[in-house]
Order: sequence, then C-alpha cells, then structure tokens
Amino acid sequence: MAVYSYDVVVLGSGPAGEGAAMNAAKNGRRVAVVDNRQVVGGNCTHLGTIPSKALRHSVKQIIQFNTNEMFRSIGEPRWFSFPDVLRSAERVIARQVSSRTGYYARNRVDLFFGTASFADENTIEIVNLRGDLERLVAKQVVIATGSRPYRPVDVDFSHPRIYDSDTILSLTHTPRRLIIYGAGVIGSEYASIFSGLGVLVDLIDNRDQLLSFLDDEISDALSYHLQNNNVLIRHNEEYERIEGQENGVVLHLKSGKKLRADALLWCNGRTGNTDQLGLQNVGISVNSRGQVTVDENYRTSVANIYAAGDVIGWPSLASAAYDQGRSASDNILHDNNGRVVNDIPTGIYTIPEISSLGKTERELTQERVPYEVGKAFFKSMARAQISGEPVGMLKILFHRETLQVLGVHCFGDQASEILHIGQAIMNQQGEANSIRYFVNTTFNYPTMAEAYRVAAFDGLNRLF
Repeated sequence: MAVYSYDVVVLGSGPAGEGAAMNAAKNGRRVAVVDNRQVVGGNCTHLGTIPSKALRHSVKQIIQFNTNEMFRSIGEPRWFSFPDVLRSAERVIARQVSSRTGYYARNRVDLFFGTASFADENTIEIVNLRGDLERLVAKQVVIATGSRPYRPVDVDFSHPRIYDSDTILSLTHTPRRLIIYGAGVIGSEYASIFSGLGVLVDLIDNRDQLLSFLDDEISDALSYHLQNNNVLIRHNEEYERIEGQENGVVLHLKSGKKLRADALLWCNGRTGNTDQLGLQNVGISVNSRGQVTVDENYRTSVANIYAAGDVIGWPSLASAAYDQGRSASDNILHDNNGRVVNDIPTGIYTIPEISSLGKTERELTQERVPYEVGKAFFKSMARAQISGEPVGMLKILFHRETLQVLGVHCFGDQASEILHIGQAIMNQQGEANSIRYFVNTTFNYPTMAEAYRVAAFDGLNRLF
C-alpha cells in the first residue's frame, strides 16, 4: 500500500475544496486533493451550478428567438428538446473541468481519485478507482465533500419517471407535463427552465409564499412571472405518496389532490456527503441531514480537521463555498486569521433572475427601522429596451435619516451582476455608505447600472 505525506489534505474538489487547496498551495504548503470522480470540479461543475445555469442560458436564448419579431424573417418559432439543450451544458462542463485541472497542475497540487475515509485524525485511506488502497498522512484536513439531493425512503427514485436534481441531467425526453416537488431555489430554477421549453409545470410548495426569505415584492414578482409562463404553483401542500406508473407519475397530496404528469422532479432538500467518510473513527458527529458542525473558524470538533461548503449547510452557495474554503485554509495557515463568510448575496437563476443583499422591507419593519424605498423599473431603462429585457426592477432600501443603504434587491435580466455595485457601497463605512453615492456618480449610458441612479433619485424624492 502506497503512503504519502502532506501538510494539508482536502476532501472534495468543488468550490470549497478548490478554494482551500489553492490558498494553501500558494502559501507554500504541500497539498493533496481527493475526489470520488475521475475528474475535478465537484457537484458544482458536474451536477449543480454549472449544468443548471448553462441549461438556463440556452433556454433563455430559445425564448428570445421564439418571442422576438425580428427573427420571424428567419423562420417560425422552434421547439427544442431537453436533450438538445443539455448538450450545450455538457460542453461548458468539459471546459470547466479542463480549466480547473490546469489550476491544480500549475499550483502543484496532487490529485487522488477514489473514495476517501478517515482511519484517524491524521490519516486518510483511499480506495482508488482501480480498487487499490492508498494512504495519505496529513497535518490538517479540510472536509469539502459537498451535498446531494435528500431522498426520503418512501420515494422510489429507481423508477424511470422519478428524478432528483442530479438525475434530471440524464433525462432523455422532454415531458409534456412535469411535477416539481419543492419550490426552493433549485425547484424554482428548474420550473423556469422547463416552462421555457414549453413544458406544463406543477410546482409544489410546502409553504404559503414562494422563496419567503426574499423581499415580499420580489417574491410576488417571481410568482407572477412563473404563473405567466404556465407554471401552476400550489402552496401549502405536502405529499402523501408518489406513485410511479408505466407512462408517468401520480402525486398524492395530503390535501386529497391527485396530480398526474409524465415525470416528477424532487427538489426538496439536500444531504451532506459524509456517510462514507468514516467520521465515527475521529469522533465527528453529523446532524440529521449529514451536515458537519463547525465553529467561526470552520474547525470541527477535532482540532486539525476543518469543513467548508455545502457539507456544513447554510448558505449552500458555490460563491460562499469558495470563500469558506479559503477562510478555512487561512485559519490553518495563520492560526485562526480567516474571516467568517457572511456578506453573501443571494443569486437565484430563474427567468428572470433574482439577486439580493441586506435587509428586506419585512425585516426593517419588524425591527422598527425608519427606512425609505427607491425603485427603478427596467421597462423605462434604455439598455433594457435595447436588449429586449424590460421585465424587472432594482429596489434600494435606505435609512431615512442617515441615508445608509440597508438592502438592495433586484429582479430581472443580469440581476446577479447588477447587485454587486450596491454590495460595494454597502460595505463602505460611515458616509461612504450612502444612497447619495448613486446620485453623485456618473454612470455609463445606456447601461443597466444606471438603474441605481434612477432608484436613488426616486427614493430621495420620497423624503420630506
């Protein structure tokens, strides 16, 4: 059995693992990364963020072609199958793997492919893809194994018409009607994707409001536009059982309703990938969803073992996971010098997309903060009219007295890009964090960024 020694061993090559490994390697540590695939990138690249966002982009292009009158001289609206659209995502995945493999090579990070588990707090055993056993001895370990869809035992995921957000990428046909169970971020994004392909979607929400953590106005706007695209949202519903049939699926709800569709996509929760790590051998426990508990330094209950990314739970975003991995690595390198990653913008890639940061109107009202609202509607913005993307708005919440920016919420095309301007101002100290910045700054014209200036004037005009 081959034995190798490292300063840091990282389990997982998704965003959190990559962030931890690159940071440690650039600071002179000898680093190894272990992944259970034979390629790097983790679930983010192969099953989650990259495939779904690439799918969304292709569907958005199809929608633009089918709804833009300029293209009628080329031909009538076209129908595209899900497998056709999926091929474009596969090309993006291949390019991502190539890029990320290069990062590890340039930084001289050793890659091991196989199933890893703890023998003790300093020893990782790997059953590689050939079935051979390898052993890594490490001073510190970072667990960054990510998550997978939560699968309740009473749902038959082996049925060919029942999918989760991983297996949906193997769908070989385009259903005419699809039930999506779970109206969280993933469920809402896939509802947009499939409805954009002309599929009739039933979106089952366990709660009374879609994505209730969002500002109410943004949540309502998303609900309206999903419904406007033939997505039927059913709130306050829970499944009683899911019946797989030869040519479809019947969803039996506790309310007594029965829904039939060609397929069902389960999008209700995630589970940490910890069950094969042998954590019991080092005394690390996990919660009911397989997630590892860490402190503010991303350290587990074992002093030399850290964890980051989806495997620790909230917020389960690729952007946050990368920074968490870097911070965990910083704590290893500089003795608890990393930062707690909490300045996290929300990015939801529905059609149109959503992004937000800071307080919502509901939160500010409950906290009795005297705030005011400034809005810019995209339908009035020259750039949105040029690009044919008039749906959406930018909303700024600010303190009536200090003018401090308290929250930025955006719904519409490029929302996740537009938000970062507001994020930069929110992170300034004192008077630099003021809505007056947007009034006193010259923005390129025409751009979507100038929505900040329009919204700032709108908000300031409401003061008296």
